[in-house]
Amino acid sequence: MAQKDVGNKVPIYKLKTTKEVMNYYDEWGENDKYNKDMADWNYTGPKETVNTFLKYEINKDALIFDAGCGTGLVGLELKKFGFNNFHGADLSEKLLSTIPLNLYKKLLKLDLNEPTNLKDDNYDAIFCVGTFTFGHVRPNALNEFIRITKKGGLICFTINEGIYKDYGFDKKIKELNKKNLWSEMEFFKSDYIASKDVNAWLGLYKVK
Repeated sequence: MAQKDVGNKVPIYKLKTTKEVMNYYDEWGENDKYNKDMADWNYTGPKETVNTFLKYEINKDALIFDAGCGTGLVGLELKKFGFNNFHGADLSEKLLSTIPLNLYKKLLKLDLNEPTNLKDDNYDAIFCVGTFTFGHVRPNALNEFIRITKKGGLICFTINEGIYKDYGFDKKIKELNKKNLWSEMEFFKSDYIASKDVNAWLGLYKVK
């Protein structure tokens, strides 16, 4: 079977550089267009990932880091289930500016492709939803997520099916498994943006 051509499904997937992506988000964030498009496209990444997380985390006070938080869709989903203690980070100032006031305890502008100055073993859980995709964040960010997560903490993420092998996420996950840095709790193909025929791998791992 021929591999699905996911790269042509959504306009932003065709962009290659960080500058191009950020410029696109500057326009996409205007007049709530990003959120409207996500609703129109039936983008289920945040809901699917939070629902998977709920199977393993019952502590509503868990400190959560939302990496690539965009307009706060994961935060809104977490809030529905009584979680309120979360921080968010994104490289797009435009998207950060659209997040509902007081949804996150802290918001940071960060390039997740670079090492951060966040503390070791600080978070109970990390979310990275919709960020491992074309022209966005690369596999090495997973090492950083493990570093800032407490022992026994959870890392929940989606990887767009179109970049899973091309960007080397398959190799990175095997490497982290081999080094025994985390253990797999869930890993499956999710709907993600079903209306566009774009799926994602959804992973949930426990840090050792």
